Amino acid sequence: MSEPTSDRVVVLTGATDGLGRALALRLAADPGTRLVLHGRSERRLDVLRAELAAQPAAIDTVRADLGELAQVRRLADDVAALTDHVTVLVNNAGVGAGEPDGTGRHLTVDGNELRFAVNYLAPFVLTQRLLPLLDAGAPARVVHVASIGQSPIDLADPTLAHGYDGWRAYGQSKLALITYGLALAKRLDPARITVNSLHPATYMPTKMVLQSVGHSIDSLDVGVDATLRLILDPALAGVTGRFYNRAVEAQAHPDAYREDVQQALWELSVRLTGEG
Repeated sequence: MSEPTSDRVVVLTGATDGLGRALALRLAADPGTRLVLHGRSERRLDVLRAELAAQPAAIDTVRADLGELAQVRRLADDVAALTDHVTVLVNNAGVGAGEPDGTGRHLTVDGNELRFAVNYLAPFVLTQRLLPLLDAGAPARVVHVASIGQSPIDLADPTLAHGYDGWRAYGQSKLALITYGLALAKRLDPARITVNSLHPATYMPTKMVLQSVGHSIDSLDVGVDATLRLILDPALAGVTGRFYNRAVEAQAHPDAYREDVQQALWELSVRLTGEG
């Protein structure tokens, strides 16, 4: 375990590719930051660690497949073994609407729909488990990398056994993440922990986008800058329960703000994960 260089400890999921990797590269340039970088592949984590070796930030890596709840819980334990506090948790890892993970309906070992599991249930479990460390790192921030593409949550059929579509599943999972962020923000003191979500950019040139959509619109830098703003900008101290489209505050799907939806989603999440 590397020794911390400052009080700022950033936990970043999905750090080996796309937006997560670009964020890691930018954050690693700060000697006052310690990074705990998550990935699914040990080999790719090794490559990332070697790439960042010359950077001044302190680097730790942790591996977990976020499609399996037991591994998400172990990930939280691994983070707790590395540090006694967390300043920023960035829930970035995700599965897109199509390739490279496929366009069909897949269930995880826990019986959850893959996109709902990785894009929502994993951040729910990880965040809930890391709340004590975030409180110890106050003022702390939780940043959810969501999407402008949002679909209503089928609370009666969250695995989408009926009417499955990859885009619908993706949109449901991202709306769930935003809705959870809004509900969690209400439960926490914003002077200690803030929770915000964002659509970082549209069709950045990442592997997920290029293999699924075939073209990009925004540059990767657009997404990195928008996300770093939520991570670092002192002007956002105490600002919580917001959704941003890139760097501009925006409105999410109306369901995200409904207290009955927030409560029903929370109860579903607790039932599916045992957390909360």
